[in-house]
Amino acid sequence: MQFTSFSKKQLRALSWWCKGSPYASYTAVICDGAVRSGKTLCMGISFLAWAFYQFQNQSFAFCGKTIRSLKRNLITPVLPVLKELGFFCKFNYSENCLIISYMGRQNRFYLFGGKDEGSSALIQGMTLAGVMFDEVALMPRSFVEQALARCSVEYAKFWFNCNPEHPQHWFYQEWILKKRLKNALYLHFTMEDNPALSPQVRKRYYSLYSGTFYQRFVLGKWVAAQGLVYPFMTHDKFYDVPKGLCDDYVVSCDYGTVNPASFGLWGKKDGVWYRLEEYYYHSRITGVQRTDEEHYAELERLIGNRCVSKVIVDPSAASFITTIQRHGDYTALPAKNDVIDGIRAVGVALKQGDIRICNTCLDSMREFELYRWNDTIQKDIPIKENDHAMDDIRYFVSTVLLQQEDEFFAIAAPRS
Repeated sequence: MQFTSFSKKQLRALSWWCKGSPYASYTAVICDGAVRSGKTLCMGISFLAWAFYQFQNQSFAFCGKTIRSLKRNLITPVLPVLKELGFFCKFNYSENCLIISYMGRQNRFYLFGGKDEGSSALIQGMTLAGVMFDEVALMPRSFVEQALARCSVEYAKFWFNCNPEHPQHWFYQEWILKKRLKNALYLHFTMEDNPALSPQVRKRYYSLYSGTFYQRFVLGKWVAAQGLVYPFMTHDKFYDVPKGLCDDYVVSCDYGTVNPASFGLWGKKDGVWYRLEEYYYHSRITGVQRTDEEHYAELERLIGNRCVSKVIVDPSAASFITTIQRHGDYTALPAKNDVIDGIRAVGVALKQGDIRICNTCLDSMREFELYRWNDTIQKDIPIKENDHAMDDIRYFVSTVLLQQEDEFFAIAAPRS
């Protein structure tokens, strides 16, 4: 890996702890801001360099939302850099521990996932000399505070990076607003702080987001979600049904008995997924609730004689999944149901043209005009109204379009 240059902000993240730096006495560094602004890789290199400058034969922690995302976003990109610098790296898979050696020194770097409140138990009992949190805003406070409490070695330091979230988020309130009290260096990154991004690439990122996510991921602001969830989905953003057969077909289902049921038929043609048709049934309007079997009959009608590879179903609809499996005609899979990540992914997929909603899907068109953020509470939640087609579209994107590739993790070999 070759670096042509670093921005001033990146250089500060790389060297803040060095002897002679005006920030060397700080206990922590916080880097937040736009996506693709070059903060993560610089922090990872800086954290490792500091660890070997300050310590030997000590334990450290890399923390991410999951170990898988931590490897993908941070560890794998950093390892080739270490290899070129002459470091030797060995990964202990049973303990999720990266053992790194350099010029007679060796340190251990444990990997932890902080996805929920129960994750704090994973890190209890350790003694650490430092910890780095990748995307700290996605981790629960209990996990972060437990990891910080493990750093009892003298001269230990804390490293945080994240993209902005809601301004009432605990990390913004407790660390960014109180950075002086916490003795923390705060560095705010924009895309212009990453010299590896060309103007053309930055322009593409500007076009991917809108509304709240534009302000957060492009402008790097901690702002509250408000207004329409998908404000760019105006009437000119819907398409005619493509002619001919599609290469693949999938159905996504948001199941409801009292609440509306929404099923979407998707077809893949020329690399694009089209929402071709939909079934939408609102029992409160008709006054008649439908059974699982009646909804299944509508699923069959929607599919017709097409060969559907899978049916993605609301994970809470266990009885309907069982009904589909009992008939044996289609493969039923529970959907991934992370609401905020899913909404973000749907927005990007729509703006990139990875998915297209056909103008035959009238209830989807109606809900796009009505689906709004709940701005009366202090966290990101859309209003639970006019959201059933929105949910089944989100299930499709999260479960089919963004299905995870097989995990790959590279380990740097010793330098010959």
